[in-house]
Amino acid sequence: MARRKIIAGNWKMNMTPTEALALVETLKPLVATDEADVVFCVPAIDLIPVVEAVKGTNIAVGAENMYFEEKGAYTGEISPNMLTDAGVKYVIIGHSERREYFAETDETVNKKVVKAFEHGLTPIICCGETLQQREQGITIDWIRKQVKIAFQNVTADQAKAAVIAYEPIWAIGTGRTATTEQAEEVCAAIRTCIGEIYDEATKEAIRIQYGGSVNAGNAAELFAQADIDGGLVGGASLKADFGSIVNYK
Repeated sequence: MARRKIIAGNWKMNMTPTEALALVETLKPLVATDEADVVFCVPAIDLIPVVEAVKGTNIAVGAENMYFEEKGAYTGEISPNMLTDAGVKYVIIGHSERREYFAETDETVNKKVVKAFEHGLTPIICCGETLQQREQGITIDWIRKQVKIAFQNVTADQAKAAVIAYEPIWAIGTGRTATTEQAEEVCAAIRTCIGEIYDEATKEAIRIQYGGSVNAGNAAELFAQADIDGGLVGGASLKADFGSIVNYK
């Protein structure tokens, strides 16, 4: 069974609510397709207006982060039930920028993944290595560790619905892209790891994205790989180019 592609834009800390609505109106006709799932992952303040703006379209909305408690004295955090009540369907968890700048760990990523599933949110679970780790030859070991910890206490049925985004940190926003062979090698290793944790059915069902300077020029080649099921797109998701990535064929 062919896996359905999923192409998500990660807006990061860009777009005021006013700018977000203008961008959505620009992108709506450009990302219209029946052949892939399309997700806009937007800043928290943009979630509610963007959910409203995409109603009746093929676009789903994702958050860029969430906390692993439903409520409480966690100033500045957003809970999973706040997201679902707002109409959010996906949430990015463990992006390398969250890990680097905000001290997220494999353990907090795991807590968030478990909590997302409890609330019916689809997590987009990020993993990736630094340039130093790649040069040390530990890329696959590092990624396997991130994946194994992220999926602790996650059932096979839940894992089948999850999305994993492989983003080599050295290729995010740098203009450098992993070669197609490098991207496929790691995504295949992630799929093998999921098969070891669970079973063949889960391994075949889970969707694995590549992220890291994906653009209109390289999307088709990347997405044609056996183990790459779409992309988590940064800067290019803020431009009309995103339409070309979604309709990459």
